Amino acid sequence: QLQLVESGGDLVQPGGSLRLSCTASGFNLDYYAIGWFRQAPGKEREGVSCSSSSDGSKIYTNSVKDRFTISRDSTKNTVYLQMNSLKPEDTAVYYCAASYFAPGTMTCDASVYDYWGQGSQVTVSS
Repeated sequence: QLQLVESGGDLVQPGGSLRLSCTASGFNLDYYAIGWFRQAPGKEREGVSCSSSSDGSKIYTNSVKDRFTISRDSTKNTVYLQMNSLKPEDTAVYYCAASYFAPGTMTCDASVYDYWGQGSQVTVSS
């Protein structure tokens, strides 16, 4: 079956780094856009970063720009989110998700993504 399996969430001090991984089985991520989303208690699910399969374009929400990086390793069918200079406000459950978009139409809206990972807790606290 089609699955996305996440790993890498942890407790980290402010200013620290983590790398989240999302590995696909049952489908080839090269044909799909990938997004990383997060949800903190009492808040809406937020698009953190999304990556197009067609043209390589990437989207970052302003609060993580210049701190987080989304990347792909096609040989491993895996997508990563490198998270640097972490802040307490980054604390959330992080989800990876995949969806097909026609070229030029990719968005980072959680409501239109089709396949989801199980979620991984990231806690930033001293």
